[in-house]
Amino acid sequence: MQQDDLARLRHEYLERERRLKGSDRYSLYNPAALFLFQERQRLTLRLLRKHGYDPLHGQRILELGCGKGEVLREYLGYGVHPEHLFGTDLLPDRVVEARKNLPFLPLTCSDGQNLPYPSGYFDLVLQYTVFSSILDYGIRAKIAKELLRVLKPEGAVIWYDFWTNPINPQTRGIQPKEIRDLFPECQMEFQRLTLAPPLTRRLVPISWILAELVSRMGIFNTHYLVVIRRNSTVKNI
Repeated sequence: MQQDDLARLRHEYLERERRLKGSDRYSLYNPAALFLFQERQRLTLRLLRKHGYDPLHGQRILELGCGKGEVLREYLGYGVHPEHLFGTDLLPDRVVEARKNLPFLPLTCSDGQNLPYPSGYFDLVLQYTVFSSILDYGIRAKIAKELLRVLKPEGAVIWYDFWTNPINPQTRGIQPKEIRDLFPECQMEFQRLTLAPPLTRRLVPISWILAELVSRMGIFNTHYLVVIRRNSTVKNI
């Protein structure tokens, strides 16, 4: 990754941690955060089951941009064996923190354009809000190509990312057309989810059920959950 973009990402992560220090905004003790977390888990498990990834204990899985290991912990809860669950992140300090949290997982520090794994190694590759943090389309395209390289021919990419985030200039939302352009000759299933967090923080304290109803409408949801598979594989499901 280009050094200027790397420097920008480092600065943004440090600033984000500074801003949120002492905040419970993303804590599961916060009802709004719990609402969004549980919705994402529910829909992820539904899509995994639909595409034949049930159970997961025999699957080899990689998360790109694993951060401190939050999503990896989710997949451990889904039944993935620790020796089959891999994580990699661009920033060394985040990998160090992830190793403290998950010392039994094989974690690496790498540029997403050059993953340190052999071709066709993983059954699933996960990317949760990585691509929206990369502003350069050329870099996005190289990383997408690399994800397909390390994926088994019958495997799938699980994508969870913004399509819009107007309040954060350090991200750029990715619409379905661009996702299709990044992964040509692949078939995709899209699920729109994640009620806009400012709205979620207003609605959940009033009524959890009301927040669910508004989320099901979809018009205020900010993310897509996508299963990406090669066309030849999808035909055989």
